[in-house]
Order: sequence, then C-alpha cells, then structure tokens
Amino acid sequence: MAAPAIASKARATATVATVEVVPKHHALVRLSHWVNVPLLLGLIASGLSIYWASPVFVHAPDPATRSIDYVADAGAWIVRHVPGFRGTQNPGSLVYDRLGLGTFRLAQALRIHWLFAYLFMATGVLYFAGLLAGGGYKALLPRRSDPGDALRMVRYYAGLVPAKLLRRPWPHPVVRSKYNALQRAAYFSMPVLGILVVASGWAMHKPVQLPWLERLFVNYDGARIVHFAVMLAFASFIVPHVVLVIGDGWDTFRSMIVGWSERRPGGNHEGR
Repeated sequence: MAAPAIASKARATATVATVEVVPKHHALVRLSHWVNVPLLLGLIASGLSIYWASPVFVHAPDPATRSIDYVADAGAWIVRHVPGFRGTQNPGSLVYDRLGLGTFRLAQALRIHWLFAYLFMATGVLYFAGLLAGGGYKALLPRRSDPGDALRMVRYYAGLVPAKLLRRPWPHPVVRSKYNALQRAAYFSMPVLGILVVASGWAMHKPVQLPWLERLFVNYDGARIVHFAVMLAFASFIVPHVVLVIGDGWDTFRSMIVGWSERRPGGNHEGR
C-alpha cells in the first residue's frame, strides 16, 4: 500500500518541479497598462464632446435632416436600424450623448480632456521606463518570422471557437517568445499610436507656438484627422486585445497582474 502512495507523491513532486516561474511584465508596465483603461475611456468621451463643437468630417447639408456631420449621421442610422434606439428624440446626437459627455459641453470637455491627456502622457513615460527597466521592449521588436507566425495565429484564433463547440482538439501554435506574432504587432503599434495622438494633440493645442509640429500633419485639420483616427484605433483595439488574451488563456491575463508567468516543458511558450 505504501509503494503506490510513494510513487504517486514522487510523480506529483516531479510535476511541480517542472513548472518554471518566468518574469514577464515589469511593475511599471503593469501599472500603466491598468491605469490607461479609465484614462482612454475618459479621453474618448471628452474628445467626442469636443469634436461635436466643430466636426472635421463634414459633407454638404442633407436635404432631409440638414445634417452636415458624418458622426451625427451614424447616430441617425443607428436610431433607424437598431431596435432599442428607435424613438430617440435627437437621433443626430445619439453618438455624442451615449459615448461623450453630452452635446454642447465644450468647456467641461476641454478641461476633462486635458486632465486625462496629462495623465495619459505621464503613464506613457512610466510605460517606456518599465519597458527599458525590465527589458520588455525586446519582445516588441518585429522579427523576420512574424508574417508566417501571424498567419498561423490567425488560423488558430479563427478556428478556436468552432473547435470548442465541436469539442475537437485545436492545439495552440508553438510560441518561442513572450508574445505571438499578432500580439507583438498589436502591442508594438500601441506606443506608436500613443506618440501620434500626443503629437497631433499638441499640434492642435499650440499651432502658433509649435508651427513645425502642425506642419508635420500638413495643417490644423490634418492634425485633427490623425487625432480622430488614432482614437478610433485605440477604441477598436479593445475587442481583439481581449480576444487574444482569452485565446492565450488564464496565465496570460494573470501575468499582467502579478508580473510572472508559468512555463512548462513542451508547452506553447518556449522562451522570451
């Protein structure tokens, strides 16, 4: 009776011994990551309210609605075609009312936007400091193998849900670094977009004092277009980001909280 128990205990000990704890995210990277969640929500809401005061994506007045704003047109389209929004009193302001601070709140929106903007820039500095201190920037640099690896990851994510529903095995492609190719492309683009949104924001805020910065975006409206486009990129990043994390499993999510990850021999992640 004692022999099987001893053998079982030995196997359990061997299993535990093969699990390696690997440092993954510096504390400053983790802090800036979570702080940026409410900051981005506040920046988007206040930014839409600022945009409402002077839209840049405009067209000739619509004969029926008299609208000149594509964003307002999107709100009107939602009211006409999406159940639950029909009967809205002011269809044109739906997007600004639901996603912004409300219509005609320019002064309040400007104050809130710049408060969040300074905090966003501060967290950006913390993020870069954490990447340098922890060496995490190395994992974000593009690699020659990324195109092929990205296609394999696209196939994996596309087939993951059907495989789960059909209860069929769907092995994760082997990842030999901290991030897979799709994650690396997405995470590498975030600092680049952050620099663009800050630069275009200052070009709009100080066009007289910083004329050279405004000229980098061609003109004032060019800076506004880039600023708005980056906002859309940040907003659209949230869903695929969550999907990538869920697809990679609990260990990936936990690593952004505690800073470390587990590595097992023969697992998907074989290196940093």
